[in-house]
Amino acid sequence: MIQQLYQYSYLQVLDFLTTIAFLLNGVQEGNPIVRWAIQAAPSPIIGLLVVKMIAVGLGVYCWHRGKIGLLMKMNVGFAALIAWNLVSLILKSAYSA
Repeated sequence: MIQQLYQYSYLQVLDFLTTIAFLLNGVQEGNPIVRWAIQAAPSPIIGLLVVKMIAVGLGVYCWHRGKIGLLMKMNVGFAALIAWNLVSLILKSAYSA
């Protein structure tokens, strides 16, 4: 179903935005592959965009191959990751004030 691919793509955008918020607040990227991409690129945003484009490409591949169950599991994982990112940002803001 195409809805899972749309959800996955939307979650990638949200993960991109929360990662940018982390970087702006001085928090280092936790994923070593993404951290390398951010450091190797001409700018952190370009590195992160490349990683997210690859991630969306993998989502399209899963959808095209009929791996909807895998795509749904990835959606749950990214939703949890984004929730964790938001809670972490809120707590950092609360304790920094």
